[in-house]
Formats: sequence, C-alpha cells, structure tokens
Amino acid sequence: MKFRVLALDYDGTIAKDGVLSPEVKSAIAEARARGIVVVIATGRILSELRNVAGDLNFLDAVIAENGAVLAFPGAQTRIVGQLPPQSFFDELQRRGVAFKSGQCVVEADASAAPAILATIRELQLPLVILFNRGRLMVLPQAISKGTGLRNALRMLRLSPHNAIAIGDAENDHDLLAQCELAAAVSWGSATLQAAADEVITGDGPSAVATYIRHATAQTRLAAARAGRHALTVGTDDDRRPVTPDVSGANVLIVGGSQSGKSWVSGLFCEQMIVQDYSLCVIDPEGDYGALESLPGVIVLGANTEQPPEMAEVARAIQHFDLSVVVDLSRVHLDEKVEYLKALLPMLASVRRATGLPHRIVVDEAHYFLREPNIKQLLDLQLGAYTLVTYRPSDLHPDVRSAIDVVVAKRLTDSHEVQALMAMVKNANVDPGSVAILQALATDEAVFATTRTRQLRRFKLLPRLTTHVRHREKYFDFDVVSGQEFVFTQNGKPIGSPARSLGQFAALLQGCAAETLGDHARRGDFSRWIANVFHDHRLASEVRKIEQQHRLGHLADVRQPIAALITEQYGSPADGSLAGGGLEEGEGVP
Repeated sequence: MKFRVLALDYDGTIAKDGVLSPEVKSAIAEARARGIVVVIATGRILSELRNVAGDLNFLDAVIAENGAVLAFPGAQTRIVGQLPPQSFFDELQRRGVAFKSGQCVVEADASAAPAILATIRELQLPLVILFNRGRLMVLPQAISKGTGLRNALRMLRLSPHNAIAIGDAENDHDLLAQCELAAAVSWGSATLQAAADEVITGDGPSAVATYIRHATAQTRLAAARAGRHALTVGTDDDRRPVTPDVSGANVLIVGGSQSGKSWVSGLFCEQMIVQDYSLCVIDPEGDYGALESLPGVIVLGANTEQPPEMAEVARAIQHFDLSVVVDLSRVHLDEKVEYLKALLPMLASVRRATGLPHRIVVDEAHYFLREPNIKQLLDLQLGAYTLVTYRPSDLHPDVRSAIDVVVAKRLTDSHEVQALMAMVKNANVDPGSVAILQALATDEAVFATTRTRQLRRFKLLPRLTTHVRHREKYFDFDVVSGQEFVFTQNGKPIGSPARSLGQFAALLQGCAAETLGDHARRGDFSRWIANVFHDHRLASEVRKIEQQHRLGHLADVRQPIAALITEQYGSPADGSLAGGGLEEGEGVP
C-alpha cells in the first residue's frame, strides 16, 4: 500500500510532559512536504492542545477529545458527540468527584471510576469510561480515536488503508486497529505493543521522529502483522477458518474450464470490499456485476458495446470509498485487448500517485498479459494485482515470476499444473499435488504462497452476492448429473431431460401446453433455475409467470419463459451476442 496518512498520538508518543518534540515537528514538516497528510489524535481538549502545542497549522487535522472533536486548522471544527446532561455533572459534584469537561469529553482521575460508573448506571446514560494511564475519560458510546480518524479522513477523501498510526497507551487501540500499519512505542503499553504490527524502540519522541523519516522515505507501507488484514474465504478439514493474507501480494486465481475460478475471485473481492478496500475489477465476461449490490460498488460499461471512457474510469478509481467494475462483456475480444493496453497502464499510474485502487483484478488474464510489452501494462512491484486465468502457462514469464499467492480450483491439464507448481517454486511437481488439484470438488480450492509452497485444501464459504453468468457460457452450460430438468406428465418422465438452459428453452417450447401445467403450478421451473444456476433474478421473473398461470391469467407459459431465458442469456446461434471471443467456461461451487 502507498503511504499517504500519518496518524499520531500526542502525549507520551510525540510529546513529553505536554511539550511537542522539536524533532518530531521537523519530521512532520518533512513528511508533509512529501505529500503525507499528518493527523494528531489525542484525548486532550482542543484548547488545551493549542496551549501546549502552539499553532496547529503544522498539521492537516486534529482529532481531539478522543475522537469527539475534529479540527481542520485554518478551517472548520466539527463536534461529533455531545456533553452528558447537567444531571450527570450535578451527581458527580454531589459525590465529590473532581472533573473537567471539554466540548464532549469529561475527564477525571482514574481512581474516580467506581463513583462515575455508579452515576452512569443510576442515571441510565449511554456513556462509556476509557482509561489512559492514571486518567479516565467519559465519552458517548461508539466514539474513539479510531472513529475520529475515519471521520477526518472521510472529509479529506483518504483511506485508512493508506495510513500508519503510532500510539502508546490504552486509548490508542482503536486508532491503530483502523490503519493499515499499526506502530506502538516501546516505552508505552505492553498490551498495545502486542497488538501492533511494529514496535518503535527507543526511549522517547526522538525515536518516533526517526521512524517517521524512515517511513516517509519508503514508497510502500511495510507489511502488517500476519493475519491482521487476512480474508476469510473458507474452512479446512478441521473447520478452522482459512484466512489467506494478500496484502502487498500479487495473487493468481487459477482453475480449469467450468471450475468456478471467477466465482472464487468474486468471493475474494467481496471480502476486500467489506473491509473497505477499493478495487478496480476488469470484467471481460460480465461475471462481477453482482458486486454492485455491495456498498460503494459501481459498474461501468454494462449493456453497451463500447467500453467506458478512460476518463470516467480514472475519475471513479480515485474515490477511496468506491470500487469499480469495468464490464467489457459486450465488447469484441480484439477491442478488449486494445482497451486494456490503455487501461492497465493508467491504473498503475494512478495507483502509484494516489494509492488507489488498493487492488486491481484482471479476469481472463491469459488474453491480455501474454505479450512482451508486459512492463508497459503492469507495475508488478505494486503488489496489487489479482489475476484470474485457466491458462497460467500463457502468462508472460515476468508475470508468473511475480506471483506471491496462488489460489487454485480444479485443474487437470498436466501442462498447466506444471506451470502452476513452478509459480510456487516446486521445480519437481509432487504427484500428490497433482492428485489434489484433479480431485477438488466444486466447493473446494487450495492455496499456497511462495513462502510456504504447501497446498492447503479448504472448503469455500458462500458468496454474499449472486454470481452473474455471462450469456455465451451458460446458455449451453451442461449441469452436473442429477441436476437436469426432467419434464413429467402424471408423474412419469416424458422426452429428454434438459441439461442446459438452451436445451430447457428448446424442450419447453416443444412440449404441449397442458403438459406443463403441473410444473408451473408447483413452481418447478423457477426452483430449478434458482437452485441449479443460482440466477435469482431470472428465477424471480419466471416465478411471476408461474403465478400468473396459477391465477388463471396465463394459459400457456412456454413462450414467455423461453423468451426470458433467451433475452437474458441469448443464443450463440442467433447472433444476439455482442461480446465474445472468450471460450472458456465457469462452474458453480
């Protein structure tokens, strides 16, 4: 990740006895000169901070009162919370508790905690107590330095996934948790150090100044502690969660035809989106449109034979809270290849400059990443790519050598298995590994890294969103044995079973209208489409037709249902498909 934001605790981290370290202030100035946004997050009341730190214009933002007050020097101040009611202060005074209050926070000595807690309980107030060394703070529920940072960065149009946080005490836990990289000082809380990604050694703020200068000189954030930003994608044989960490890694998702690798890629995308990472997904076949149902996801280019304007994509990907799917499913293959020759370099350039998008996903990568000009298309040093393919051997050697994590679905082609195993640095392919890859069930996958090399088999979690089928594949996609649609009359099979949507539409129109009445009344058609193809949108439309038949409003369901299927998926024979050229199919885990 690109380093764009530095979030600093004040007392005990960059200040001693309330006095800001001149070395840290100088390091902050150097960081801002390099384009780093610097934020101080403190439990102090804003006026007190000004008294001890002086003019705050050396910062981009201040999070005061432990997240309840946001200040942008030279601009506005925003109060997120509110003070407790007067009855709270009256009761503290009656109990003899010494306190002071800001615009939202109430501060007291930590020894007053029992009396304050009793007051909160008796008055039934939505308040929490937070300790900070020998002091405590009373705040509204759900306010912390972490929430304050998110609010401040939202105003600044920046992501905490491009941030480093540095703290020393109990009230810094949420601040560090919100950021991509969390650093604690060695002279502070041992518990905070245990939760951090890095510990800054030394004896005071001068060590923090050195750390800031070192971090600012790097082009990327250091790696976070293993597992802190991991994605939960499945469970192993012992039902333990499988959590591959892809931060800073180039990922390959691979599998044979109809193995479901785009489904797996969509699962990874969902996991990153719910963690507030921004993605740009290059979708050659319309597999990722369902991601639009998740917050902050937009699809560009759907339902048009022209790819989206480059400027439109460039604008969208620079929003930290957006993920973009570039749908090229209706664009001809040659045009897709030419479009990506411009799109991929633009994405790499924007990410180098802004840190966004956090991840770039390229499906059907074998079509676009095989030519010698690969260094003009990708910046593999970013560690930001997820590539999806059924032919890893077709990827350019520079791409194959830059892969850090491999996720594989079923793969039976021995040549492709050799290429895959070479990527995880197994020069001599283990026959056991080949057997695992060939035997994977539709709801299983394996993953390996260049460090571990061992293939770890796991069962995939369900998707949050429906997997969208693209027209070319699923009109003629044969379902597995036992999932065919069998037409019946008086409980007995008639004719041939339908093994694909194409066959179903054809056989449907060949049946007598009265024969299909029982199927329509039971909802057999919509149930089959939903359960087998997981296309709930189409199933819902078919269900409406079945309901019309049950109500006596529609005597013949054949043509309306067949028309729905051909309208959504089209038939390759009728020339209705504008896209094309990508022949490989996908399965349904």
